[in-house]
Amino acid sequence: MTPNAANICVNCLRSEVDITEGLQKHVTIMRCPKCESYLQPPKTWIKAQLESNELLTFCLKKLKTPNNVVKKDAAFIWTEPNSKRIKVKVKVQKEVLNEKMDQSYIVEYVVVDHVCDSCSRVQANSDQWVAKVQLRQYVSHRRSFFYLEQLILKHDAALRAIKIKQVNKGIDFFFANRSHALTFVNFVGKFVPIKKPRGDDKQLVSHDRKSNNYNYKYTYSVEICPICREDLVCLPPKVSSSLGNLGPLVLCTKVSNNIVLFDPLTLREKVMEAAQYWRNPFGPMLSSRQFVRYKVRSMEFIPSEGTKYALANVEVVRASDIEKNDKVFNVRTHLGHLLKAGDYALGYDLHGANTNDTELDKYGRLVIPDAILIKKCYEEQRQKTRGKSYPWKLKSLNMEVDSSSGKLDEEKMNSEYKAFLQELEENPELTFNISLYRNKDEQPMPIEEFFSYLSIGKEVD
Repeated sequence: MTPNAANICVNCLRSEVDITEGLQKHVTIMRCPKCESYLQPPKTWIKAQLESNELLTFCLKKLKTPNNVVKKDAAFIWTEPNSKRIKVKVKVQKEVLNEKMDQSYIVEYVVVDHVCDSCSRVQANSDQWVAKVQLRQYVSHRRSFFYLEQLILKHDAALRAIKIKQVNKGIDFFFANRSHALTFVNFVGKFVPIKKPRGDDKQLVSHDRKSNNYNYKYTYSVEICPICREDLVCLPPKVSSSLGNLGPLVLCTKVSNNIVLFDPLTLREKVMEAAQYWRNPFGPMLSSRQFVRYKVRSMEFIPSEGTKYALANVEVVRASDIEKNDKVFNVRTHLGHLLKAGDYALGYDLHGANTNDTELDKYGRLVIPDAILIKKCYEEQRQKTRGKSYPWKLKSLNMEVDSSSGKLDEEKMNSEYKAFLQELEENPELTFNISLYRNKDEQPMPIEEFFSYLSIGKEVD
């Protein structure tokens, strides 16, 4: 045992000496009740949720300790959220008589409500925004916005938006701070291919000549790529050449911050980056709203390796032509691993379609197939569950509807939203980045439980 000036062993010394004496045990912190931000003096507001790592770091920074006292560990102690009290158990270390002693104690933080500057301006005038983000996609549907809405909700990307307005061809997001708008634009760019604004589109609001201060309103126009999943695309010759002579008739199989293009006739697949797309932009030739239902008469497999798809030559007839003219089309498809004689498939009718695609005219000798099959159709299974509510549901953003752009077709919106829910059910991989909720409460549904409800895509005996 090492001797010390007190002639007491370490264990007894701990019981005799209180190293937390004189340390702060009560601290007052400011919180904005509107946006749940905490004031870091002098003017910085930090966004933090209860019992989060960010809040714990903030609380420890507010706790002042002498230089000879070291914070070793800290953890929250549960308190009622409405009590306006936050308790943190802090473990400190201090050297006493050449012995290092550890001791834990509880610090109580008193939360005082104080509206931050941004929320104060909004409270005074809800239309007093500083920056606006105009998200636009020039297509005939809102599939991309339905999915993007779920991503925004899951990541709380629009938490700082003071107002959200639904307009024709897009959504407007209003922010009280320019940096919040730029952060939101960067967030959207991580999930969809966007054309970012090159500069600031700003409008002068006021000018103080004495202090030479200028107040501006900023507008950021962000265009989303019009190519969506399951779209049929005719690549421009220049783009096709840059992708290794892909296509030119290709399918879009996935859209993230990149675009995945797939040739259903050769099983070749290429990834196109957003920057590459916007250098030579192009639109869809046909979209999923123009699907035609086909019935498979017969099929013959074509040997193929190294891909999850299987090539096959199939004989199909349009479902609308059955018992009328029974016109048969011989086409090649990548769905040989899914289809068999008697099955139904959804695809694009190129035999009777009027595409008017300018890029297609540039390929003079291109042999266009009569049809391109996109996916297997599960209409029979879907009819069994038609009219039944889903055991899961999605949340929605609190959006205003812009009346100045004309009355939106509510029936069209509802039908497109139902089609979006149906698409989630048929393609579970789309749910990996969003949050699902049980229909009876607001608790997030585990993805395994969602899979257990799926019936579409399972073969019926």
